[in-house]
Amino acid sequence: MADFGGGDIETFRAQARAWLQANFPPSLKGRFDIPASEAPVPVEGDYRLWRERMGETGWGVPTWPKAYGGGGLSHAEARVLADEMAAIGAWNPIGGMGVMMFGPTLLEYGTEEQKLRHIPPICRGELRWCQGYSEPGSGSDLASLQTFAEDKGDHFLVNGQKIWTSGAQYADWCFCLVRTDRSRKHEGISFVLIDMRTPGVETRPILLISGSSPFCETFFTDVKVPKENLVGPLNGGWTVGKRLLQHERNSLSSGGGGRPRANPAALREAARRYIGLDETGRLADPDFRTRLAQHDIDARAYALTLQRVADEGKSRNGPSAATSIMKNASSKLSVDHAELMIEAMGANGLGWQGESFSAEELAAARAYLRIKSSTIAGGSFEIQNNIISKRILGLPDMTRHA
Repeated sequence: MADFGGGDIETFRAQARAWLQANFPPSLKGRFDIPASEAPVPVEGDYRLWRERMGETGWGVPTWPKAYGGGGLSHAEARVLADEMAAIGAWNPIGGMGVMMFGPTLLEYGTEEQKLRHIPPICRGELRWCQGYSEPGSGSDLASLQTFAEDKGDHFLVNGQKIWTSGAQYADWCFCLVRTDRSRKHEGISFVLIDMRTPGVETRPILLISGSSPFCETFFTDVKVPKENLVGPLNGGWTVGKRLLQHERNSLSSGGGGRPRANPAALREAARRYIGLDETGRLADPDFRTRLAQHDIDARAYALTLQRVADEGKSRNGPSAATSIMKNASSKLSVDHAELMIEAMGANGLGWQGESFSAEELAAARAYLRIKSSTIAGGSFEIQNNIISKRILGLPDMTRHA
């Protein structure tokens, strides 16, 4: 692994720029169409080469410790790296739930053996993880989950069902909340790791109105889970699971280096193309023009606030309850963007298939049908408001669902 960072910030900038110019395949410039959880990630050609090179440097997870395969960069260096990548149209090929949620949580709560086993493959982008949290009767009230892990001495025997497990049909591993004590609610939950190739694990994709199947039903029938796959103490999984959700919300709001939730520039271009300009050179629809300007302002304010929250999080050693604020703001921004794009396109934005619609128009229609789920994923809008009221505003605790 090349040795970068730890010195003058401008020296690192020069190193990063030179490395990116030498290693980023030009054919991938600006390619943000690589699927995430909805389909297997391509592993051939330039994409595979780019993933391997980023994995070797650890820059896919730039601030994670070098001892486990991360980049070992400071937050300032990681920001410089992100700037230099953006400048040449490069992007991070290493992501998914292992990076967004599980990895940061394991670094806090895992044993040294667990870190050495699971973190390096995440850093190299070699394994896919899925999340076993929600159940058919345990969504917002997650702590009521009933998937049970029976103690069998050297292993647990897991039986139950999870739902909305994103990418489970492609995942190698699942980080899962299970009940290990039926006599207690929050204090009877444990956090375990399940190899998805274990006999008794079954996934059934759920077809959505958007035409994709990013979510699954997942069934566990007499699944053997070794005791060494328990993360944190027995019956201490609620604490571990809540921390993971903070990391998830941080990533969903792009606080973890994710892609922007809205693209005002693309929206402005679509508005000019489909709505047209008046004689003064402004959008011909004044009402839409006003709402487009407000969306642009919201997006810029969000980006600045996101940076401030991220900087404050570094001094607190990780994300806080503020991620709930940013998650709600991000999901609203995403929904507004999708709705404005469809409105700008008019009838062109209502297509499902056929040569009369462009690829951009078909993508906008599917994005619109999918985007509402962003207000639910990672904890619904209402659950985030509960967290904000309790953890930030200090209002009376009326529920323990969050």
